[in-house]
Amino acid sequence: MSKVEDFLTKEEEQEIVEAIRVAEKNTSGEIRVHIEKTTSKAHYDRALEVFHELRMDETRLQNGVLLYFAVDDKNFVICGDKGINDVVAADFWHCTKDIMSNHFKSGNFKQGIVDGILNAGEQLKKYFPSLEDDTNELSNEISKG
Repeated sequence: MSKVEDFLTKEEEQEIVEAIRVAEKNTSGEIRVHIEKTTSKAHYDRALEVFHELRMDETRLQNGVLLYFAVDDKNFVICGDKGINDVVAADFWHCTKDIMSNHFKSGNFKQGIVDGILNAGEQLKKYFPSLEDDTNELSNEISKG
């Protein structure tokens, strides 16, 4: 895998964007996906950096979630904002991470991301249900580094 652009096809990217739209229908939470080739930083530290670069820490309810992928490093991180972390258990993202990892082990990256997004949406709606005045605060498009 030499380039981030080779990781997913355009069709697969659109399926991921659609999964974000579907997941966000039932929650006020905001989900983003960021894909890059590699990082020289600790993956969690880089994910937090991207979280801030994408202005995910500026949502009204502090309920943004980033799925960060370093493709060549074969590593990913799920990080949520303060509003989420203040109300959920420490292992809140483990089931989402497990679902994704199982797909990734068999090389099914797109489905792992889609299922992870949909699971994250289900988890978020328990604590952050969709609000009557809810607006999509962040882009659903995949960002790349």
